[in-house]
Amino acid sequence: MKKQWILFLVFAASVLNAHAQYVISNLEELENLKALPQEKVYVHHTGPLMFIGEYLHYAFYCFNARTNRASDVSFVGYVALVNQQGEYIVEQKVRIEEGKSQGDFFINTNVPSGNYKLLGYTQWMKNNGLEQVFKDDLVIINPYQVDQSSLLPDDSEAMVSNQDVPAAQPVDSSVVQLKTEKEIFGTREKVVMDLKNYKGQLGHGNYTIKVQKKGEMAVSPAMNAMVYAADYLDVEGETQKTVGDSIFLPEQRGELLFGKVTDDSGTPVEGAKVVVSVPSEEFLLKFTTTDNNGNFYTYLRKDYKEDRAIIQLIEEVDDTQVSLGKTSNLDVSGLTFGQFYLKPEYTDAIERRSIHNQLENQFFSVKPDSVLLGDPIDPFEGGMTETKYLDDYTRFPTFQETLVEILNYAGYRNNRSGSDYIRIAQDFETYNEEANVFPAIVLIDGVFIPNHERIKEFDARKIASISLVRDQFRMAGEQYQGMMLVKTIDGDFYEDYAPADGINVPIEKPMLKKNYFKQDHMMENEGNHHIPDYRRILFWEPHVKVSDNDLTFEFYTSDLIGEFEVVLDGFTTYGKPISMYKTIIVKDASQ
Repeated sequence: MKKQWILFLVFAASVLNAHAQYVISNLEELENLKALPQEKVYVHHTGPLMFIGEYLHYAFYCFNARTNRASDVSFVGYVALVNQQGEYIVEQKVRIEEGKSQGDFFINTNVPSGNYKLLGYTQWMKNNGLEQVFKDDLVIINPYQVDQSSLLPDDSEAMVSNQDVPAAQPVDSSVVQLKTEKEIFGTREKVVMDLKNYKGQLGHGNYTIKVQKKGEMAVSPAMNAMVYAADYLDVEGETQKTVGDSIFLPEQRGELLFGKVTDDSGTPVEGAKVVVSVPSEEFLLKFTTTDNNGNFYTYLRKDYKEDRAIIQLIEEVDDTQVSLGKTSNLDVSGLTFGQFYLKPEYTDAIERRSIHNQLENQFFSVKPDSVLLGDPIDPFEGGMTETKYLDDYTRFPTFQETLVEILNYAGYRNNRSGSDYIRIAQDFETYNEEANVFPAIVLIDGVFIPNHERIKEFDARKIASISLVRDQFRMAGEQYQGMMLVKTIDGDFYEDYAPADGINVPIEKPMLKKNYFKQDHMMENEGNHHIPDYRRILFWEPHVKVSDNDLTFEFYTSDLIGEFEVVLDGFTTYGKPISMYKTIIVKDASQ
């Protein structure tokens, strides 16, 4: 594996083009590419029938296509919603950890009624086309639009379809089961659910658990793990590309961020040193160098906070252009879509569900999901900081004056051969350590400042604090003495920053993981007791790790009555699919 990682670094460094694809030049490269396992993805979701105003939740599983075990190839996965015209309505990026991830997206009012396809993939999988990619049908109903033609049959014969009798889902409940203390519950009643593993180590694995109201309209069921395992059993274990083909590079070391530096005539600029700043208090700073085709690349692995990058040249070069690359979309022209049709008898069910969704959204603020913020970033990589808070001192009008009057270890140095620069005094570790004259790394709100002279007159009244690290750094072949981080009071310097030799651009940020809201009617105070509860999803855990011990879960029913489906769906550690279903009934507690 180590050899393969190095291989792809070499590929990326030398061949990135506008679409992050590499052209295989010889048989040796092809053999090395084929040695890297292909992947396959399964997405368990809360479809297949969605209304606008609802969230679709999903659990993402990524496998080594050769072994059916959790993949360790890709760091990033993707979930997309595609319409029948081949247009991407949604594409989300998720970070994969130990072969799994999770996410959700909101169905907006601008999404028309229709039959859609839910896709799951990695960039590496895209090389083998649609056959490798996870695909499942999704129906969306937008009851507020006038035109419902996409869900209406062309003639009366089209009304007779296999949607009238949904196919039975294969079930394997001999290994792991979910049990409830009874089968019938009242509204707003507590339910205790036990997960039991009957096969010891053979039942160890990761599973998705949900309790969801059964639909009132006949629609083909969402794919479960057992159907998926059968349908994707024979996907390719290696790339099917050949010499001369372009490939999508696997995102092994993190999210791939790439682009190009050219001069005004479009000629690539070789050897240009590029710095990428992802700003915020917990900033990311990445240095790289363009190859002989003017391409640069870097990988983002840490949990950055802002969906923005400032990409600029370290040294000013006249008449240059910096551009950010974008991976091309998967060719979805070969997709076939399911056919769901509206019927007159569905009118009441559509009206009820729409009203319930409106009420749930109206009270969304009292039922919030909590976002998991991820691992904190240490921008200084363990370096000891010395911080000055400017409110503790007499304020001076300019940045340069502030350095002179307040900071003992940092200041401007005259540079007869170029722009003046900031240097931070060394923190000597040994008495005979050699002194240097290297410039400092200077950042304002996480934005790298390549030309220090341009911020001499920066309004110091906007600055909250200045932090120093007095260590020596080496970045992209350049030596730096110390690092200075300037924090403004508003923390928004990056919003209006326009680099002289670069770009300030939005980037796609991976979905943040969430702890999903769990209703607890026992904890309600008098103020919340009368808030309506029309949850269709009573319980959702995208990933539950099962070992030898039994697990217990608790949830509350809502104000909805009828049949609810309890589902356990996932895979053992060895890749065996497990799908289990049971039904509980909720009746009006007052009857």
